[in-house]
Amino acid sequence: MELLQVNGRINKKKLALSILIPVVGGSITGWIANKNAQEKYKKLKQPSFSPPGAVFPIVWTTLYATMGIAKYRVDQKVKDMRTDTPAIPLYDLQLGLNFLWSFLFFRWGLRGTALVEISLMLASIALTAYEFQKLDNTAGVLMMPYVGWVTFALGLNYSVWKLNK
Repeated sequence: MELLQVNGRINKKKLALSILIPVVGGSITGWIANKNAQEKYKKLKQPSFSPPGAVFPIVWTTLYATMGIAKYRVDQKVKDMRTDTPAIPLYDLQLGLNFLWSFLFFRWGLRGTALVEISLMLASIALTAYEFQKLDNTAGVLMMPYVGWVTFALGLNYSVWKLNK
């Protein structure tokens, strides 16, 4: 429970909202972007390190939940400090880029464009993690698995694009 407490308090409503926005948003985006796209994707050449499809929803749900907790922690710290920070706009930017990537890569088949976009997304995630860490060390740490996974996803995106030019 300490993970969810900020300054000894838990705001359950804000915590739930902070987690639900990326989890539900990512689920809906993934469902819409992947609808009828999986058959095409299965026909593409895959790199040897490509994980089974069942891994992705598990990983993404976990990452969305942890980034939601991180955002909640930062929101609470910023509210208590009454200060301006680029942390929340950066978080919103990276989340928007995250949702867009699924459409670029799966729905529209723009794998090269998706590669450029995921590079920008990774940079915005890293900046978000840095800004989060300045405000709340735990929030910064919670963003690290996301940085790692998107780095892996960038390599996967590059490999699929290169193998299927």
